[in-house]
Amino acid sequence: MADIFDEVEEDLRAERARRLLARYGGVVAGLAVLVILGAGGWQGWRWWQGQEATKAGAAYLAASQATTAPEPDRKALADRFASLAAAAPEGYRVLALLRTAALQAEAGEREAALASWDRVAKDASADPLYRDLATLLWGMHALDGGDAAAIESRLAPLANGPWRASAAEVLALAALQRGETEQAKQRLTALAADPLAPQGVRDRAGRLLAGLGG
Repeated sequence: MADIFDEVEEDLRAERARRLLARYGGVVAGLAVLVILGAGGWQGWRWWQGQEATKAGAAYLAASQATTAPEPDRKALADRFASLAAAAPEGYRVLALLRTAALQAEAGEREAALASWDRVAKDASADPLYRDLATLLWGMHALDGGDAAAIESRLAPLANGPWRASAAEVLALAALQRGETEQAKQRLTALAADPLAPQGVRDRAGRLLAGLGG
């Protein structure tokens, strides 16, 4: 008798399975297709990203090599890097913008260079290290005729970061520009004595102090 009941129970389970399959089989099949398509799409996207990164890398290298030519046209090269930044993936885009700004500054296009550095500095998707570097470079070049107080305000957060020594140097120069000679001396004295600061920065701080009678 037990065998009969077992067989009946098995038949009932099989019947319920057939009914569920008939009712929801299309949905299950559709979900399976979506999963397969999603996985294929992700792999395709990754492949496309790899291809774009390879092309961007080759274009960036070619543009960088062009900057080493005798008497390069810096304005034209800045435009070339700017065009590369407009189409390149994230990493190369930021690097290309930094090169654009540097070349614009070398070509005498100060306002354009400041705008390019400012763009990187305010780019939330960029690596914080590059954003801080762009802020530092913006501050260095903004000193010439810029608002010293505004420069100090923007560079103050860099005082504890990886660019702290260079930021301290710019902050000292900004203090001098505002006429705060004693504050500048204090910053330069601390910088010149900082064993963790690059030697070149320490040397410049020492020379500035000597010139100020410090």
